[in-house]
Amino acid sequence: MPKGYKLKTKSGAKKRFKITGTGKVKYQQTGKRHGMIKRTTKTIREHRGTAVLFKTDGDNVKKYWMPNG
Repeated sequence: MPKGYKLKTKSGAKKRFKITGTGKVKYQQTGKRHGMIKRTTKTIREHRGTAVLFKTDGDNVKKYWMPNG
């Protein structure tokens, strides 16, 4: 019996998301490219580093864009 088709991971998803060991999806915080002078120090600090997607959004990313994990 033949196996199903192999699915490629979307190239854009490879660059934007990382799946942790527990299956959560991490992403880089947005809003730090330009226009920082008009943002508060608190906003700049809060957008530092990575964050974790909500579970339902992470499940959709894994299902549709990153089928191989």
